[in-house]
Amino acid sequence: MPAKKLKEFLDSKGAKYVLVSHAPAFTAQEIAAQAHIPGKELAKTVMVKIDGTISMAVLPASYVVDFDLLKAATGASEVALASESEFKDLFPGCELGATPPFGNLYDVPVYVDRSLAEDEEIAFNAGSLKELFRMAYSDFEGLVGPKVAEFGRKSRG
Repeated sequence: MPAKKLKEFLDSKGAKYVLVSHAPAFTAQEIAAQAHIPGKELAKTVMVKIDGTISMAVLPASYVVDFDLLKAATGASEVALASESEFKDLFPGCELGATPPFGNLYDVPVYVDRSLAEDEEIAFNAGSLKELFRMAYSDFEGLVGPKVAEFGRKSRG
């Protein structure tokens, strides 16, 4: 079941989306394969700390966060991966590892890699390890208001 808070938010805004069910998967690349979505269009949420503030770095499943680029893009003095213990209680109703990129609903800043912003449509975790939402990127951007920057690079794996 998708995160109730997210679904209610999308519905209250009249957002157009499709809910996609898939077999349980744990990595972004596995999810993309299960849901038959190109890795470039599946937005994964990586939890980071930017000068000590928990934030979301959202980028294509086929990319990894380049922490030096994120640091430069944000003007931060320190950027690091956040540990699960630092954010697990911030997203009630969401399964761990399935956090949707809607930090605005949880008072968490959202940064989107420029390569994802070039997609017409994106898909992202619905708060469940078995469901995704798919919607127009422009609608996502209008609802979330993320900061768009270049901080991702294609994964070698």
